Amino acid sequence: MITRFAPSPTGRLHLGHAFSALTGHDRARAAGGRFLLRIEDTDRARCRPDYEAAIHDDLAWLGLTWETPVRRQSDHLAAYDAALDRLIAQGLCYPCGCTRADIHAALCAPQEGVTHLPPDGAVYPGTCRNRPMADRRPGDAIRIDLARALAAAPSHLPFIETGPERMGRHRLDPAHMLATIGDVVLARKDIGAAAYHLCVVVDDAQQGITEVTRGMDLFDATPVHVLLQALLGLPTPLYHHHRLIRDAAGKRLAKRDDARAIATYRAAGATPADIRRMVGL
Repeated sequence: MITRFAPSPTGRLHLGHAFSALTGHDRARAAGGRFLLRIEDTDRARCRPDYEAAIHDDLAWLGLTWETPVRRQSDHLAAYDAALDRLIAQGLCYPCGCTRADIHAALCAPQEGVTHLPPDGAVYPGTCRNRPMADRRPGDAIRIDLARALAAAPSHLPFIETGPERMGRHRLDPAHMLATIGDVVLARKDIGAAAYHLCVVVDDAQQGITEVTRGMDLFDATPVHVLLQALLGLPTPLYHHHRLIRDAAGKRLAKRDDARAIATYRAAGATPADIRRMVGL
């Protein structure tokens, strides 16, 4: 069993991160397996070296150990480019020049209104879907044509969920994916910057991850990742989506919530055992 904790160095770790890291670490140790740390640092504008150093410091303080060297996404850009090229060669991608404002305006139109918030925040309305890759211009993102991708993938792709909320074997539902997920971004507008959905699939395969441990907030991204694994000929791991740590109002914690940062509790004299109790471990 090989699992991982994969934070982005864009802020200080909070109690939700502590719960996720501890959950993965505990599961790996209980199974006699391996626990890996991965730094997802492709967001060049927001990632900072001091945040990355703080991740190592906070996790070590919690009592976690991991294998070295630690994989940093910024060291593997060529691998993501190669995966993207394979998908492009299959005719499954297109360039997109839409801004967030463009997408919001299209989705607010009466005939295209949606209420579900998918992994990328909104179901892309397909404005650029008919553009060929040869038409890509500086500033364009690259999206996957989900309908074409689903048609090209083997039918009845399963994924195994081991989490406490949803257990058992699930299958991809094309109609549901088209309606609630849409054409997600595989490469961001800054040329060469692979996006989360593509990077995480390549990383998990190259690191030999057998169980992905992450929060229920990413459950809706899992069908996309399973689809990409099939299209790229990569193995599909087990998925363990754990519960989320929320504030008193029931809102999921975010990095901007400094009051619940691990460093804040440390400075106030908390111990690692206190943190475990706070998150219900």
